[in-house]
Amino acid sequence: MTNLLSTFSRFTWQSALDVLLVALIFYGLLRLFRGTQAMQLLRGLLVIVLVIFLVTTQLKLPAFSWLVRNSLPAILLALPVIFQPELRRALERLGRAAPFLIPREEQRVAHVIHELVEAALTLSERRHGAIVVLEGETGLQEYVETGVLVDGRLTAQLLLSIFYPGTALHDGAVIVRGERVVAAACMLPLTERPVGSGLGTRHRAAVGITEQSDALALLVSEETGIISVARRGGIARRLDDKRLSRVLEAFYVRRGVWERLR
Repeated sequence: MTNLLSTFSRFTWQSALDVLLVALIFYGLLRLFRGTQAMQLLRGLLVIVLVIFLVTTQLKLPAFSWLVRNSLPAILLALPVIFQPELRRALERLGRAAPFLIPREEQRVAHVIHELVEAALTLSERRHGAIVVLEGETGLQEYVETGVLVDGRLTAQLLLSIFYPGTALHDGAVIVRGERVVAAACMLPLTERPVGSGLGTRHRAAVGITEQSDALALLVSEETGIISVARRGGIARRLDDKRLSRVLEAFYVRRGVWERLR
């Protein structure tokens, strides 16, 4: 009791913070491992540590204590290997929880570009025709109203689902505003100018919408799988992932489009 009272007499706010930090670390580890196979390993490890602590403190066993002391470095090296998946997941969560390291606008633009490029490459590989119109400073509400409202977060999976052949929304254009897929199956104006031999209605619609607005149209040919981009009434074809990323970056760094992502 004397030792207990002496301990509490030296207990300060720094001691409380110290205990709280240790408790938070253990709580975070338990939350991280919950529902995984590592939880069983952690329980077994805690039991072993508890048994070793009790044996070495209550009994005088010099040989056993020497073995424990010399085995500790090897055990500490083995822990990251045993819990590698969980530690990696924890670092990924920490990275996502620290948005201050990267400006929020850049994160959002990078997400949009990544999803668009991934969708375009997959659609090209599968030969699924598609046209995605990225709204600029000029509003496209009149064309949004010709389609079906979606108002979903832009993801490659959503675009692949919309343009899957035979689905109700695959025929027509998708209009993207910021990070949102606003509408699908939208009707676009067709250009009156020739767009090139072998190019059909989808390419004429992509050029047509960019003639009447500052939008950018991304399209994938159903016949050839070629990825193209229409901008200001012109069209660039046979884009790979790197060229497509550069085109999208050049489009989104424009101030008006950038502000729409805020």
